Amino acid sequence: MMRRETQMPETGNQKLVKKINKSIVLKMIRNQAPISRAAISQKAGLNRGTVSSLVSELIDEQLISESGMGESRGGRKPVILLFNQAAGHSIGIDLGVNYLLGVLTDLKGKVVEERKIEIHSLSAEEIISSIKSMIRELHKSAPESPNGTVGIGIGVPGIVNHEGEVLLAPNLMWDHIPLKKILEEEFSIPILIENEANAGAYGEKLYGAGKEQENLIYISAGIGIGAGLILNNELYRGLKGYSGEVGHMVIDVEGKHCRCGRQGCWELYASEQAILNEAHALGINEDSADPLTLEQLISLADKGHQEVIDLFIKTGKYLAVGILNMINTFNPEQVIIGNRMAMAEKWMKPVISETMKEQSKEFNQEGIDISFSKLATHSSPLGMAAFITENFLESGIAQIH
Repeated sequence: MMRRETQMPETGNQKLVKKINKSIVLKMIRNQAPISRAAISQKAGLNRGTVSSLVSELIDEQLISESGMGESRGGRKPVILLFNQAAGHSIGIDLGVNYLLGVLTDLKGKVVEERKIEIHSLSAEEIISSIKSMIRELHKSAPESPNGTVGIGIGVPGIVNHEGEVLLAPNLMWDHIPLKKILEEEFSIPILIENEANAGAYGEKLYGAGKEQENLIYISAGIGIGAGLILNNELYRGLKGYSGEVGHMVIDVEGKHCRCGRQGCWELYASEQAILNEAHALGINEDSADPLTLEQLISLADKGHQEVIDLFIKTGKYLAVGILNMINTFNPEQVIIGNRMAMAEKWMKPVISETMKEQSKEFNQEGIDISFSKLATHSSPLGMAAFITENFLESGIAQIH
């Protein structure tokens, strides 16, 4: 009499191992496609049966696909696997002090759609309403895909805890705003709130100037200043996620008063707001009825306006002082200056290099690359979209309602 075998249910440990292996296989296909099952098995150290089973599941979930035959090294030609980057879309939004910039990306970070609006002196309620509208617009613009919109990431210029509450954003005048909770009441997909400089560092590491380095500092220089740290190829957030608030590093103990309650904070001297304040004090463009902007100052500098050029040079010197403090602390391979002040690279880069040579020892600068972001204001929203994509690929499938 033939014995009937009973299938044992998967234990919790088996499910966890399977999930980890599936994530490894998917990441390998995503990052190294076109690739065969055999190559995955060899590189990942998984047996072929496990790889074939996991690949079948990923094909059923439409996250990957088969495409033709690869080159044979003897025997049958292997079937090639491709990552389906159009299987879903991520929303990343950068909440600037005076703008909102949102992108919709596919699962490889390619921008499919973007939106930008200016925001000036709005209440928290008005800004959050604008964020909701931007999310709806970006979602509506998404092409059809098996998994729809897989999540929403918001980069905020302030201190954010692990629960997605904005504890303090001085330049927005936000104090304990439960942004994640508010958005979750309207959108039933994963939502992530992160410091915008952390997101910018991640965006630069994946898509920008930081691809080749394992240790880098990203300086987000906009209305305020923040920093994102990539240390040993990992984003460093600190004990509770509060790292990178370098805009409030004091560089003049008897200096200007800051909204944070201290005096002489770095961002009072080296930010977009700092240069706009200086320009106002000099009466630059005072005949215009519209508020002065960084773009106008750059246009004036391009036309040879010496007072404005001098302002960029002065700001660059102060920016160099703070960068030197961070280099002395972390000794990174690279410092990337990003966000809106990256638009002023033409006038600031020479003075930053000169100031650093004057104020530090040669050995302390050796091997350190000081560069400006090519992604500019897109570093943060791209980084936020990437966070969402990574979380989705590791945790499962969700759709927007």
